[in-house]
Amino acid sequence: MALPGSPKGLAKDIAEGFFALTPPVLRKFTPPELKTINQNLNIVLRETRAEAVETGDVETIRHKSLRIQRLNQALLVLTSYCKQNRVPL
Repeated sequence: MALPGSPKGLAKDIAEGFFALTPPVLRKFTPPELKTINQNLNIVLRETRAEAVETGDVETIRHKSLRIQRLNQALLVLTSYCKQNRVPL
């Protein structure tokens, strides 16, 4: 299955909660596509962590933390799937 849209867009959708990576979804991708997804998840994670947030803005802090959590979860699922299926990242 080809990547839907841009890989970075997919990573941003995962961060916002519009798309979830699960093992059945990952089965549809080829090893090079999985590597591309991994790279873009790391890029978006780095960008999200670099965002400056005011200390008093609780809602923005919560939203940023939630995006980081989703990205970390997606990376964990992707990494474990690749280890199980011996796909090099």
